[in-house]
Amino acid sequence: MARQVLALEARLRPCRNVRTIGVRPNFTDYSEEEVQWIRDAGKIYYPTVFYADLFDSVGKPTFPSYHTYKCVQDKIKQSALFQLAGLPHPRTRVFYGKRQKAKIREYFSYPLIAKEPRGSAMGRGVFLINNETDLDAYTHDRHVAYIQQYLSIDRDIRVVVIGDRVVHAYWRVAAEGEFRTNVAQGGHISLNPVPEAAVSLARQAAQVCGWDDVGMDICCHDGQYTILEANMKYGKEGFRAAGIDYFQMMERMIDDGQI
Repeated sequence: MARQVLALEARLRPCRNVRTIGVRPNFTDYSEEEVQWIRDAGKIYYPTVFYADLFDSVGKPTFPSYHTYKCVQDKIKQSALFQLAGLPHPRTRVFYGKRQKAKIREYFSYPLIAKEPRGSAMGRGVFLINNETDLDAYTHDRHVAYIQQYLSIDRDIRVVVIGDRVVHAYWRVAAEGEFRTNVAQGGHISLNPVPEAAVSLARQAAQVCGWDDVGMDICCHDGQYTILEANMKYGKEGFRAAGIDYFQMMERMIDDGQI
C-alpha cells in the first residue's frame, strides 16, 4: 500500500498519496486532529515560507527544504549565494538609497537589466534599460535597485531539479522582439536536446545551495553556461509540452522515498 504524506499548500492536491490540509493564517485554526497529523508527520510537504521556518526551528523536515524556501522569489539572496559559492552568474549588484542612480552608472553601461528584487515571477518585474529615461523610470521612488549585466540571448534553458534528480530540461525561446524567454511573456518551449553541461551546472548549483525543488534558468553566453536565476515556483508548461504527467511523477517520487 502506498504511503500517504501530509501537505499544507495545494500544489500536490491531485496526488493520490498526499493529504492536503491547507494553510491556516493562525496555527490555532487547525483542528486538534490536524495538529496531531502535523506533529506525527515525519515530513511536511509544501509548508509555505512561514511554516517552513517554524518547522525548521523544531527540527521537523520539510519538502521543499528550508534552504529552498529561504530563497523563494528573493533575487538578492540568490545572487549573493551564487557569488559566495563561486557559481557562474551575470555580473549583478544591488543599490540602496537615494544616490543609487549615480552609483549604477559607475558599474554598468547601457543596455542593462533591472529587476524587482523580491516577489516577482513569470518575467514580470524584469526591465530592459536602454537609456537614462528608462533608468529614471525604474529608480523613481525605488529604495532598492537590483541591476544585472545584459546578456544578448534569445533563449535559455530551464532545468528542473526535484530531490537530487534532474527530472526535466528544455529550452525557452523568446518571442520576436522580446528579451524575456518566459512563456508568460510570449516565449515558446523547445524540446531540442539540452547540453549536458547546462544540466550538470543546474544539478551542481541545486546541491551547493541546498535546494531540492527548483527550476534553474541557465543560458550560454560567450561559450560559457551561466545561471540567470532560480525559480522555486516554476510552471508546468514544460512538463505538459513533453507529455510528462507532473502529478504522477511526484506520486512515484514520494512512493519511492526520493522526496
